[in-house]
Amino acid sequence: MESPAVGPSERFQAATGGCYRVQVLVVGHRKIWRDEAAAHVHYAGFQATVCDRGIDAMTVLALGLPVDVLIIDTALQGSLCGNRLALEARALRPNLRIVFASDPIDVEDETAVDLIPDTLTIERDQLRGDQMVGTVREVLSNRFA
Repeated sequence: MESPAVGPSERFQAATGGCYRVQVLVVGHRKIWRDEAAAHVHYAGFQATVCDRGIDAMTVLALGLPVDVLIIDTALQGSLCGNRLALEARALRPNLRIVFASDPIDVEDETAVDLIPDTLTIERDQLRGDQMVGTVREVLSNRFA
């Protein structure tokens, strides 16, 4: 007697995604910006974790929690400011995708961009709604490199 074939059927289709949604870690000092960015992440269908300090973001990463994309506000200050956080996060997780959110008038410090060439810098105002979806998908697919 033969056993039935195992696999997708007409009634039960095979899953197309992973076991969790795309995880985005949003780090910024300004609460209004963090909350707005997290809301756009959720609206786009992704999962958001929010931190107000670089050390908290590094704790999330060091604990091994799933994070696919790290969005850092360039205005982040402290011992783990934006560039330093990016460098430390990449050292801990080499495949982590990093996005810098900046003001249009910010003068970029090239330190992290020079050392981590596959980071993406985008204006803070462009991280909204459908643009958030496009940005996260873009960094996950490495199309900007």
